[in-house]
Amino acid sequence: MIRNRIPSPTHPLGATVSPDGVNFCIFSKHATSIELLLFDEPNAPQPSKTIKLDRKTNRIHYYWHIFVPGLKAGQVYAYRVHGPYEPQNGHRFDPSKVLLDPYGKAIVGSSIYNRDAAARPGDNCAQALRSVVVDNSTYNWEGDQPLNTPYSETIIYEMHVGGFTRHPNSGTPEEKRGTFAGLIEKIPYLKSLGITAVELLPVHYFDPEDCPPGLTNYWGYSTINFFTPHRSYSSDKSPLGPINEFRDMVKALHREGIEVILDVVFNHTAEGDDRGPTLSFRGIDNATYYILEDKDLSGYTNYSGCGNTFRGNHPIVARLILESLHYWVSEMHVDGFRFDLASILTRDTSGHPIKDRQALDLLWVIESDPILAGTKLIAEAWDAAGLYDVGRFVELADWFAEWNGPFRDDVRRFVRAEPGIVGKLAARILGSPDIYHRTEIDINRSINFVTCHDGFSLADLVSYNQKHNEANRENNRDGSNDNFSWNCGVEGETENPQIRALRLQQIKNFLTILFISQGTPMILMGDEVARTRKGNNNVYCQDNELSWFDWDDVERQFDLWCFLRKIIHFTQGLQLFRQEERLVVGSSHNHPHITWHGAILGKPDWSTESRQLAFSLSHPEANEYLHVILNAHWEGLDFELPPLNHDKCWHRIIDTALPLSKSFCELDAADPISDNKYYVHGRASVVLMVKPRS
Repeated sequence: MIRNRIPSPTHPLGATVSPDGVNFCIFSKHATSIELLLFDEPNAPQPSKTIKLDRKTNRIHYYWHIFVPGLKAGQVYAYRVHGPYEPQNGHRFDPSKVLLDPYGKAIVGSSIYNRDAAARPGDNCAQALRSVVVDNSTYNWEGDQPLNTPYSETIIYEMHVGGFTRHPNSGTPEEKRGTFAGLIEKIPYLKSLGITAVELLPVHYFDPEDCPPGLTNYWGYSTINFFTPHRSYSSDKSPLGPINEFRDMVKALHREGIEVILDVVFNHTAEGDDRGPTLSFRGIDNATYYILEDKDLSGYTNYSGCGNTFRGNHPIVARLILESLHYWVSEMHVDGFRFDLASILTRDTSGHPIKDRQALDLLWVIESDPILAGTKLIAEAWDAAGLYDVGRFVELADWFAEWNGPFRDDVRRFVRAEPGIVGKLAARILGSPDIYHRTEIDINRSINFVTCHDGFSLADLVSYNQKHNEANRENNRDGSNDNFSWNCGVEGETENPQIRALRLQQIKNFLTILFISQGTPMILMGDEVARTRKGNNNVYCQDNELSWFDWDDVERQFDLWCFLRKIIHFTQGLQLFRQEERLVVGSSHNHPHITWHGAILGKPDWSTESRQLAFSLSHPEANEYLHVILNAHWEGLDFELPPLNHDKCWHRIIDTALPLSKSFCELDAADPISDNKYYVHGRASVVLMVKPRS
């Protein structure tokens, strides 16, 4: 006889709603007892009811559980966890601290939260965050489905949800500024630019107080919980408002063909080192969730540069990470993830780098998971402790893509006319075969970028030689010193028309190289309108106009905006820039191919002093033929053009030395080139395309 199976009280973890009540389950291997706190209101100073979980009846293995009849979605709850306070053994239990459920799906209490109260001795209940019971089954997705846009057709726009519409000139209603709802109103802007995916800086609930005194953690790389949308990004202030507003945003973006990629921070948490607050993981089972120092378990390893390191390859932590990814794909319909400092996930439970591909349990589980199949998985393939894995993730994990850091650095160095870079630039344009060795891998899994949130904006890259981070109150010590920038002759803002024109020309050079290279291009929010951050290359704590998108820039820099829009639509309309296999080097009658040149056809100059590179791109089947000339030298030079049949002619699509409004011309209206040479001005890029003679 088959009996109806009773749902396990130990699964799922978190708070699970049923018709009769709510089941609570939490993992703690080393706790001696646990209390469940129930609150009548989000900001109630004390719980209305405290339920002590009995070690014999409410504990199976390491899972503490209890079913509370009569409770419903919207119930506010938290935990106190008892156990040994033995830092030397890795244990930091403190029952005076109110703790969030690691599997909680919503958080309240942001208006009463105090980070210091969670860090200093004593009870912090009146100033603590709390979890909320959530029932996701009632939301109407209206048939929303994953877009599954291939990388070859993807244009990524890295953006900050808050900063995108928080500026008073955004045109967004005040109550929606800086929210998911505000982003919805700007979807037409993204669509018209040609964006196919937004990569959102962290939207997991984070600690805005994790920053220098008097400032605010703006970027959000200070995660408190991996399942909960950040409350301040919601215009709906009800306990469950952020969840529904986030889903409304995803649904609206999908309607316009735009995917949603989340920047996820599974390498550390907001609890920091031993001086930090006890918010959740530290108080629930510190020795399980964090990599501790080998010789003294009271110390935290700091491979993240943020005080602690999440123990990703521990089975319990790996399961939490995987279930978080499941949740955001299944319940929130996101299309992919960018893993911050992903190299930390290649360290074992003691922090040592894992050499053997077969031993990378977490990465293998993620990329082979059926729920995650088809999602975009993008690694920032390094960490803050010197582990640099660019090229290795694609070798180790068949479905991961990578931020191509060498692309950023080599393109910057070429455009500022450094010697000895031409050969490296050629590799980046070709899809970095020197980094990504596997020929069967989609070349578009190289995520190419010149700028991102971390570092100079594109306008600052051509306006500053040095970082200017004084506003961060760390005496300009923070942020990278290796920016490969050039101020074009004057540090910072200037009214000099020649320098201003040169800076715009350099910006166009960067954008041209980015979009004529093989791989998936990513641009930073605001670069399309030359947004400046006044030379600050680490605005993580600047929640103000220094970081926000200034919508007046769209009008001020409309010609630059149009240049980018045109180059996106131009390249995305060609098969040459939608290849999944590497281009053949040299002439080929059948396959898409690339041929290298210098000022003289067929003679590229790979010498140290060379600052020029030309190449021809051909797709025989699509009848596409382009010639690209990149001259980073400060002097102009004549470049030979490939000969054509008498019935065809080269036409100028791009010349970055021309005034901005004339720098890009659609093929139908492009000027023909009658000579067999083309003069390329100093610090200029040119793109020509073949068109039949009229």
